[in-house]
Amino acid sequence: MNRIKIVIVILGLLFASSFFFQTKYFHKIAERSDIEFIKYDSENTWLKVYEFAGLQMRLVDMLLVVTLSLVSTMLILLIFILIKRTNRDKREKLRNVLLEQYQDLILSYLSDSVIKKEGFKKIARNKFSRQILIEQIIDVSHNLPIDAKLKLNKLYFFLGLIKDTLSKVDSFKWHEKIQGFKELSALNIKIYNHKIKKCINSKNDILRIESHIALVKLSDDSEPFEFLTNLDYHFSLWEQITLHQLMVENEMNVPNFGRWVDSKNLDVVMFCLRMIREYKQVNNYDELDRALLHEDEKVRKTAIEVIGDLGLFSLFKVLKKRYKYETYDNSIEIIKTMGKRPVKSVMNFLQNVVDVEDDVNLQIEAVKSIKNMGEDGKIRLEKMMNSDYKNYNIIIKHVLDDRIN
Repeated sequence: MNRIKIVIVILGLLFASSFFFQTKYFHKIAERSDIEFIKYDSENTWLKVYEFAGLQMRLVDMLLVVTLSLVSTMLILLIFILIKRTNRDKREKLRNVLLEQYQDLILSYLSDSVIKKEGFKKIARNKFSRQILIEQIIDVSHNLPIDAKLKLNKLYFFLGLIKDTLSKVDSFKWHEKIQGFKELSALNIKIYNHKIKKCINSKNDILRIESHIALVKLSDDSEPFEFLTNLDYHFSLWEQITLHQLMVENEMNVPNFGRWVDSKNLDVVMFCLRMIREYKQVNNYDELDRALLHEDEKVRKTAIEVIGDLGLFSLFKVLKKRYKYETYDNSIEIIKTMGKRPVKSVMNFLQNVVDVEDDVNLQIEAVKSIKNMGEDGKIRLEKMMNSDYKNYNIIIKHVLDDRIN
């Protein structure tokens, strides 16, 4: 890097020299009070002399200076790019060599008690080699038994590599922060979680998501999603799926997701409702009951779906009361939910929908739900078809026609 600076300084001096060389064509006009802002003294366009702020110069001189300036700038950039590319290639070759050497040394350290931790200090003298050593410690630690991982962690702290990781975590550059998060989570270092928590509401989407992933990995088994309590920003569906998959792969203890159903963050509420269904947390009866009164239509619809999927029959009474106050889509969802479980007590409600409603879709969904009640549903549909009260034949035949359904 010092060589690059020297080259840039030399090129800068050459550029300055060329510029001043051209100024020999610029002649200062004698002091006078009547200097014109621009004055033409020649009939030849290229040799025409311009007077400006006490200096006079020809057009050809101006173009020459501009040309030399541009050429000099291009040469400086070209040389800078070539030097950077050369250094990058050299570092990459050195990196590949060191990766193999450090990996062999770490494996020998784990398998041979003769090799001491002090021997690593010689190869951990600069930032470049220390970073490679960190990466190799993380890479080797995968799939190792607990005692071997603890030995590598002791080596990591003994060499002061934690300072390198924390410098990344505290960096103002988001990509360095993410690298620090990944190093902490890979080595299962939990004592610095408070630093990661500072980024859970970052405006940078990538940094925010990576902080969530790191906190889930580094959390106590009972609270892998504690960060949801203070999450204000968007919680994307992709991130929800990623964190759920992470919890499954690491066999984490499942928290009670009902604690966040009352969150002000709609994304968090939707995620928790899905997790309540996924893990069949039927104990969240009260939370689902409150979700049915949520101001957001989508939250209420999801709560209706979850109630039906979990078979919370005691909440069916609440759904029947909510039916006439709900939006059209949610009303259809309530009718569908009634048909997810064979509950005789809802058949009168479903038949009443067919009787009262004028909307064909609502009537069809109600008949479908009755049909899903099994043998009791078939008996009820037969009675309805034979009833003199109302002609149900068209709708019921439509639902029972296998060619349509």
